[in-house]
Amino acid sequence: MTAAPDPAAAFAGVRVTVAGLGVSGVPAARALHSFGARVTVVNGTAGERQQAEAAELEALGIAVRLGDGDTLPDGTELVVTAPGWKPSSPLFAAAAAAGVEVIGDVELAWRLRGEGAAPWLAVTGTNGKTTTTRMLAAILTAAGLRTAAVGNIGVSLLDAVLGDEPYDVLAVELSSYQLHWAPGIRPHSAAVLNLAPDHLDWHGSMEAYAADKGRIFQGNQVACVYNAADPATEKLVEEADVEEGCRAIGFTLDAPRMSELGVVDGLLVDRAFVPDRRDKAQEIAEVGDVQPSAPHNVANALAAAALARAYGVPPGAVRDGLRAFRPDAHRIAEVAVLDGVTYVDDSKATNTHAAQASLTAYDHVVWIAGGLAKGAEFDELVRAAAPRLRGAVLMGADRALIREALARHAPQVPVVDLERADTGAMSAAVAEARRLAAPGDTVLLAPACASMDMFSNYNQRGDMFADAVRAASPDTAAH
Repeated sequence: MTAAPDPAAAFAGVRVTVAGLGVSGVPAARALHSFGARVTVVNGTAGERQQAEAAELEALGIAVRLGDGDTLPDGTELVVTAPGWKPSSPLFAAAAAAGVEVIGDVELAWRLRGEGAAPWLAVTGTNGKTTTTRMLAAILTAAGLRTAAVGNIGVSLLDAVLGDEPYDVLAVELSSYQLHWAPGIRPHSAAVLNLAPDHLDWHGSMEAYAADKGRIFQGNQVACVYNAADPATEKLVEEADVEEGCRAIGFTLDAPRMSELGVVDGLLVDRAFVPDRRDKAQEIAEVGDVQPSAPHNVANALAAAALARAYGVPPGAVRDGLRAFRPDAHRIAEVAVLDGVTYVDDSKATNTHAAQASLTAYDHVVWIAGGLAKGAEFDELVRAAAPRLRGAVLMGADRALIREALARHAPQVPVVDLERADTGAMSAAVAEARRLAAPGDTVLLAPACASMDMFSNYNQRGDMFADAVRAASPDTAAH
């Protein structure tokens, strides 16, 4: 009997250029070098961090070229890129002119999978990817399976594929950047949670962004999971080239139709992976098992459950996994209840689609918003949220865009425009929101914008919000 070929052997002696140092470039360079590839790493910047990483790689015998990420090294036969590099980068134009293939580290991990490798259950979408992937990993763990949340979060995909620990199945979060550079992956099953304009400066258009998201369905074996409330996700399923027998599975916050998972009388139910899906549904959890039980988070849970059920996980493990799951910080996290007002940190809502989902979860909201808009428009968001708004506190570089949308679509809503951007700005925002709020209201940090104009990242923004809330009345802060 002939032994199965070793995927890593295909890289022996190949001249590979790795584009970018950092969390994906360094592991890719190390892995390729260990398989005998002749690796050169290129990077456009040459700061202290890059120089330290370069020194470590050079000590292994890997060539590193700092300060020039545009020129293709002579003799390159393959380019492996970090996901953030734009398709328009000169390096890739040079590769195309030379007939050299460009792939990402996710594609590299896929090609390095050995015989009997763990199948991938993959998740993408504009919002909710990380939460859904972690929910899925929790469900798989509850089913007794060896798994990990990998890809755009958690364990590196290369580490998961090449590590000594064998996995039964992997929960894989994939961004649009990663999918753009991963033409060959073929998941067991995959989900697209939602589609809304985002990263258009990178992709060039909404059509290109959607097409890259849709790559996750190519070659799926068992299930393509889509959002029944988002026709764009179903369209991606219809356009996908999948294996014979692969099914389209929807998820909905309403009662499910056949081949869907949904909600009935406070229960999460499966009408897709049951023997008689035409006439019956299987209870898999209660809405209360999902924490927090905001509508968009219940939708995340249904998507995770659909992927788990596609893999054959029993209903009880879905329930147990959802009960055990705890969301990451800054995702609709209740900070405190002060004087009858609930304060919620959803700093991770960095675009309008995420902010709309967050605003929809509460009946009466004093909204703290603003930051870097990244080209976003706010009319649709404000129009939808207007009936819920008791007030708005705006901060950050592009707050005027939100203020103007509020003036057009919610002129009755009192607005505080904070011009300050110093370290006390968030405390001032919380104080103004507290002044506008009445008992029963929710003060919601859902900025609908990126954070880098005033904060290091959304984590720091959320931490400063929570600190300001707790400082307002530390004796009554709940969490």
